[in-house]
Amino acid sequence: MRTFKKTNLRAWQQSALDKFLATKPQDFMAVATPGAGKTTFALRIATELMEDRTVERVIVVVPTEHLKTQWSAAAARVGLALDPAFTNSSAVNPSMDGIVVTYAQVGMHPFKHRAVASARRTLVILDEIHHAGDAKSWGDGVKEAYDDVNHRLALTGTPFRSDESPIPFVRYEDDGEGHKVSRADHTYDYGDALADGVVRPVVFLSYSGEARWRDSAGEEHSARLGDIMNVEQTARAWRTALDPKGEWIPAVLQAAHTRLMQMRRNMPDAGGLVLASDTTTARAYAKILKQLSNTPVSVILSDDPGSSDRIQEFADSTDEWMVAVRMVSEGVDVPRLAVGVYATSASTPLFFAQAIGRFVRSRMPGETASVFLPSVPVLLGLAEHMEKSRDHVLGKEKTEKEGWDDELLEQANQKKTEPDMLEKSYESLGAEAEFSGLLYNGSQFNTGDMTSDEEADFLGIPGLLDADQVKDLLRKKQSEEMDRREAEEKARRAAEAAEEQRRKLYGTPHAPKRGGQAGAAGAAPSSAGSDAGTVDEISALRKELNTVVSITAQRTGRPHGAIHTEARKACGGPPTALCDAEQLRERIDYLRKW
Repeated sequence: MRTFKKTNLRAWQQSALDKFLATKPQDFMAVATPGAGKTTFALRIATELMEDRTVERVIVVVPTEHLKTQWSAAAARVGLALDPAFTNSSAVNPSMDGIVVTYAQVGMHPFKHRAVASARRTLVILDEIHHAGDAKSWGDGVKEAYDDVNHRLALTGTPFRSDESPIPFVRYEDDGEGHKVSRADHTYDYGDALADGVVRPVVFLSYSGEARWRDSAGEEHSARLGDIMNVEQTARAWRTALDPKGEWIPAVLQAAHTRLMQMRRNMPDAGGLVLASDTTTARAYAKILKQLSNTPVSVILSDDPGSSDRIQEFADSTDEWMVAVRMVSEGVDVPRLAVGVYATSASTPLFFAQAIGRFVRSRMPGETASVFLPSVPVLLGLAEHMEKSRDHVLGKEKTEKEGWDDELLEQANQKKTEPDMLEKSYESLGAEAEFSGLLYNGSQFNTGDMTSDEEADFLGIPGLLDADQVKDLLRKKQSEEMDRREAEEKARRAAEAAEEQRRKLYGTPHAPKRGGQAGAAGAAPSSAGSDAGTVDEISALRKELNTVVSITAQRTGRPHGAIHTEARKACGGPPTALCDAEQLRERIDYLRKW
């Protein structure tokens, strides 16, 4: 009897294997977070079935060409010969145990693949099966080719889609509310893997800042990332921040590089990945990084020949930075990636999960990962709930989009050029970057707008910590920062009270506002000085409001956004970014009375 090389399995892999072997069903779907070891699990099932001659052939279907060679190499390590060079015009090599093909190949010639699968007793492994819904031809082709095979093993780390395309061979059940929900046979999500030490803890560092743009009528607008805005304002502020000609991206890339250098003290080969929306911005980001990096910067474009080779070259090197466009999903497997910059507009759970999955693969105990992202509510929400497993739901009411090119970026490996949907009505005028806080394991560690010293303190978090140590350290820093800010707030209010008392007793006027310039012999301040004072005052009041919101959130446990919304509802007025000084004071006073 033929035998294969077997290694010790992780607990979830052994549990799922036992569950499969108990009944050897025709269909079995395993959902496991990226980095958990889906490939190892699937190959173990394949070798078990080959050993006892339940099957005589193994076919692996993958979303990208890059993964064909990756699967073939992994199979070879356990003694299974899978041909990654099989094409729709070639014959099956009889010396091989099977083949590795893409969903696109199957979709183009399903009857040929049906013949290959039905010629022998076959196990079909459908890797990242949610991709079978990417195009109608793919889904129809997969169903046509493999509906009669002996066994189908579906694998995915993201068992959901953002559309209504059913995933072939996935079981859907009624949820009692008129929806069909996908059901897995075994699930091992990020929260489970983090608790087991299988994946790295991921710390999200969010950056806000004032964004400015001009519309088609020539009117200039400004908004602050993270403030409550409508969809159009959010999209334009977000896009302005990502503009490489502005100040936001260079500042965030500098911070990310600082973090990477810190992590390379403990992980000498730690690498960074910037996720860009299109080829133009990717090259611009790479140009900025070349001024920071000590090593060459790799640019990976999905429509460039040789992109898979460049991914592998980067994976095998100790270079610091890589910039990728759409080669972000399952095609990028670089375990040494430890720092990411989410510089793309994609805001679907599918794309976000795939992107963050590039950073969670753990090679040794204590490794951590850091991901920098814009302080946009939809992204912060996805980061906050990253550890929660999602299922694919059919028949659910569509929600309003919060990005501007989600559909395009969902198609992570398709060779398309993204249209500039805002170009005709929008001109970026620049954006500033301000560190606004951290998210980790569903908890926010925000303390309002932070100073550069506070930012540096967080960027210096050690690169080797386990999940509990990360949480304990962040809680300690949060507590210290909140204590300091509360002390400053008490001191400020005491000074205000003392000043008010002096005024009542002696008629002493209030101290002049910061930025005002008293003229000679009591002359009125210059208009320039007055304008500067107003700008400074509003900026200071915004920071004070954010501090009060943070203190309130810490005390009540309510999200920052909900507190801002409550204050705006109670006091009236526009979003925070558009408030004047009096409106900001009113909201501050309202929250202090909570």
